[in-house]
Amino acid sequence: MDLIPTPEQVVAAAGNVAHTLLYGGLADLRPMPRTLIDDGVLREVYHYRPVAGVEETGDPVLLVNPLAAPSLCFDLRRDCSLVEHLVTGGRPTYLVEYGQVSFKDRALGVEHWVDEVLPEAIRAVHEHSGGKGVHLVGWSLGGIFALLVAADRTDLPIASLTVVGSPVDVTKVPLVAPVRPLLNLGQGAGLVTRAYRALGGVPVPIVNWAFTAASAQKVVMKPLAVATHLDDADYLKQMEAVTRFMSSMTAYPGRTFGQLYHRFVKGNALAAGSMEVGDRTIDLSAITVPVLVFAGNTDGIAPLAAVRAVVPLLSGSEQVRFEVVPGGHLGMLTGRAARGTTWEVIDEWVAQWSAGTLPVRTRAARNKPATKAPTRKTAAKKTAAKKTAAKKSPAKKAAPKRAASASAIGSNPSRRYGSSGSRALGQR
Repeated sequence: MDLIPTPEQVVAAAGNVAHTLLYGGLADLRPMPRTLIDDGVLREVYHYRPVAGVEETGDPVLLVNPLAAPSLCFDLRRDCSLVEHLVTGGRPTYLVEYGQVSFKDRALGVEHWVDEVLPEAIRAVHEHSGGKGVHLVGWSLGGIFALLVAADRTDLPIASLTVVGSPVDVTKVPLVAPVRPLLNLGQGAGLVTRAYRALGGVPVPIVNWAFTAASAQKVVMKPLAVATHLDDADYLKQMEAVTRFMSSMTAYPGRTFGQLYHRFVKGNALAAGSMEVGDRTIDLSAITVPVLVFAGNTDGIAPLAAVRAVVPLLSGSEQVRFEVVPGGHLGMLTGRAARGTTWEVIDEWVAQWSAGTLPVRTRAARNKPATKAPTRKTAAKKTAAKKTAAKKSPAKKAAPKRAASASAIGSNPSRRYGSSGSRALGQR
């Protein structure tokens, strides 16, 4: 809206204000229809119903929700919903979410999501879709969970993996950097530890406060932004939908938050490529499926450097592609610019790696490279040394292949938006 608005802008602004007062808002906040196909402890798997006149074709996409944030992140509002985009395009679309976390769930740790929730959701989608490979799309912490599962469970029928705004190197998150020295002041059962143990987790009010603090500038500037965009109905709809999203946070289970706090935030474990989950260490280099990584160019929660840190860790992946897209932490996923950027790249990626039906391998096959070698107790020293050497030599031989695939990172000759950061990464 101009400083001195035109007559057309005045009429548009008046119409938007009147519609808001009469109907309570401008945005169409109706969720896309869905059906529950599987559930368990803090696990609900939904299939979004096909749109009338559009036939479902191709491999299914499973949207992986982060903890605390509602699944509205994928279905923010009509005309600006990744779910709606996928469903209207005929893509079989599924979602895993976790329901309401309560005090009784305080003993659940990260392993609950890595060992049970996400693997069971993948299995359910695989069966419901007729045995097809499943393409995971995880946002924020949902992307971290997807990475851990793909590394730990190579027996699962995962066709590809897409992570959106998932910070792997926490030291490169500006919001955390100023307080990192304070994290080590209290050793053992420090103030933070005692607090989340007493509360059984992180309750909704604190989660809301944390998300609000992370976007404090936008919150402060919100009245001015509304006033200067009164004539822009689409902008007002988006702000209305984001406000609803911000007020719909859920809680963190106590033990899960403790693990994330100590290992992920304080220890910055994933920056080195591995993380302890349950009774084993999961190494991201064990991921073999293709991985697409998105970073938002104005994301303050998961800035470019924190997200890009995962790329060199994915040495076992068939292909890694890194993309810089417009928007902040939520905007890159479901902002107005995401329609012609993030969503189109996801479409290209899923189509590229669709392979139809995939057999489910036995879990024993998955354990062979990941866990048996480190825990072997009875092997002779000479045999162990030979096996260690044998494992190292393929890694050296595979290096040229990895370098070749890295040259494709960020490359997309048909891109319709600027992403110089992506192309520059491919040239390094």
